[in-house]
Amino acid sequence: MNLLTSQQAAEVLGISVLTLYDWLGQSDVGEFEIRGERVTIVYYQGGRKGQGRIRIEEAEVRRLLSLMRSTPKPQRRRQSLKKKSNAFQHITAKLGRPDD
Repeated sequence: MNLLTSQQAAEVLGISVLTLYDWLGQSDVGEFEIRGERVTIVYYQGGRKGQGRIRIEEAEVRRLLSLMRSTPKPQRRRQSLKKKSNAFQHITAKLGRPDD
């Protein structure tokens, strides 16, 4: 089990340490989402009252990276619009300005 400091974990994730702390806080209350999926981050916090240094397992950081991975989706081909020959067949009045 290889534990990373919050600085090391943030560097691997490509975010700032403050953002990592924000993510951990959101995770603690169940509000953290990655790509629309709720995620809980498992981490260790030392100290008697839980105010010590934060350590995160390397495997947990890799799991977060895999959840952040985005793969391009193939573009859907648009169907060509079919011209309707009788598009205004329900209009019976003469088209144009009233003064014509």
